[in-house]
Amino acid sequence: MKDKLVSIIKIIFGIGTVICLLVGGLSFFGYLAAIIIGGDTAASICKFIYKDMYPVLVLISTSMIILGVIKLYICGEAKSSFTKNKKEEKAE
Repeated sequence: MKDKLVSIIKIIFGIGTVICLLVGGLSFFGYLAAIIIGGDTAASICKFIYKDMYPVLVLISTSMIILGVIKLYICGEAKSSFTKNKKEEKAE
C-alpha cells in the first residue's frame, strides 16, 4: 500500500514538474515575443502572462512542493523525520 502510494505520488510529482517547466518556458517565450512585437499587443501579452499564467504556475508549483515533501516523509527519506536515526539508537 505504501509503495503504491509513493509510486503514484512520484508520477504526479513528475508530471507536475514537467508542466511547471513548460509553462515557465512558455512565459519566457511570451515575454520574448512581446519584446519583439512591442506596442499595445505586447502589453496585452505581458498582462495575460502576469495575470493569468503566473497564478496558475504558482499554485501548481506549490502543490508539487507539498507532494514532494509528503513523499519524502512517507519514504522516510526526510532529514527531519520523526523516527530515530540508527546512530541515535546505537548511542542509547
